[in-house]
Amino acid sequence: MSPRSAPTFRALRHHNYRLWAGADVISVTGTWMQVLGVNWLVLSLTGSAAGVGLSLVMQALPTLLLGMWGGALADRLPTRPVVIAAQLAQAALAAALAVIAFTDVRSVLPIYGVALAGGVVTALGGPALGRFGAEVVPPRDLQNAMALGSVLNSAGRILGMSLAGALLPVIGDGGLFTINAATFFVVIAAVTAMRRREFHVLAAAERQSGAVRDGLRYVLRTPWLLVLLGLWFVSGSLGRNFQVTMAAMSAGPLGAGAAGYGLLSTVFAVGTVLGGFLAASRPNLTFRLLLTVTFATGLTQAVSGLMPSLWTFGAAMLPIAAGAVVLDTAVSARAQLGSPEPMRGRVIATLSIVSSGAGAFGGPLLGGFSDALGPRAALEIGGVACVAAALLATVTLARLSGRTVAQAVRPGRRLEPALESA
Repeated sequence: MSPRSAPTFRALRHHNYRLWAGADVISVTGTWMQVLGVNWLVLSLTGSAAGVGLSLVMQALPTLLLGMWGGALADRLPTRPVVIAAQLAQAALAAALAVIAFTDVRSVLPIYGVALAGGVVTALGGPALGRFGAEVVPPRDLQNAMALGSVLNSAGRILGMSLAGALLPVIGDGGLFTINAATFFVVIAAVTAMRRREFHVLAAAERQSGAVRDGLRYVLRTPWLLVLLGLWFVSGSLGRNFQVTMAAMSAGPLGAGAAGYGLLSTVFAVGTVLGGFLAASRPNLTFRLLLTVTFATGLTQAVSGLMPSLWTFGAAMLPIAAGAVVLDTAVSARAQLGSPEPMRGRVIATLSIVSSGAGAFGGPLLGGFSDALGPRAALEIGGVACVAAALLATVTLARLSGRTVAQAVRPGRRLEPALESA
């Protein structure tokens, strides 16, 4: 059986998705090259890790403030022009960073300005990008396309960080930023080469005032979606901030130092690729799978805090990373497919807001737990919280479907037709 006909790769049967997937891995690679370059440049200018953290806040803040407006625009406007405009804007910002680096500007303020502007572009253009990604495949293959997208993102991250580490001493930060600027034109070329007749255009929202308010009202009045978002917030804040806990474990109880942290990061990256393939191999990413993976991943996280050595801890990281990707993909698939097409952009924006908020909340919280109680306790607290969230979500969804918990989790029984068919 060829890769294109295999169930795991079924989204690749579509011409437009093949173009999108190829452009995506190139773009993600360039993005992570720039991430490393920006972090190194800010660190060299400020000599402070807090300075690097501030640049990350600058990138995330616009999503929290403007994300729903971006979602409203995505629901109303044709996606292809918005995607192209966003790519051009990001290319211009990457070029601006290259100019800053090549002219040896010694102030960090212009870099923060570019980071903030990039966050605005992401906040306003990101939901359109999500809607466009749903239009290059038919609805029946959207879950598979999302899962393969997770694989491509993980692969692009690994490749981008590796290339950046090798090229930084040769071409400098400015060279990395220049390469990233060029990758956005690869995306534009792929978008313009797509076959219009093969698009699966989503229904657009009507032009009317109060679109943001309508989006918020829809989310707040959709109980299963609120449960999903709550579960994702807990798992995202206390269960997926492993850059914090892996570093704390390496420097503390495991005594592995920077080399151990690098090894754990590699293992985690491999786990995300495996998780993407696992999600892609599933015909449907159901609520039952989502709840089961959240429970199992949280339990494994709690147990990982007891691991005595670098190798046993790394072994625990592999299924945790895989589970995190399955969870992310399932949440995105269920939220999008379960929502009306004219509301899809605002739902995607809500997911981005929750994800950004979870990262901003969970990172400092886990860091505080690690400092005050030790990294082992931080892992155990986060894992138990994720297990509790999975159980609470199971009970709540069972009640919403009018069934008992035993019926809801019984193999072969659907949680609720309206939900599982979403």
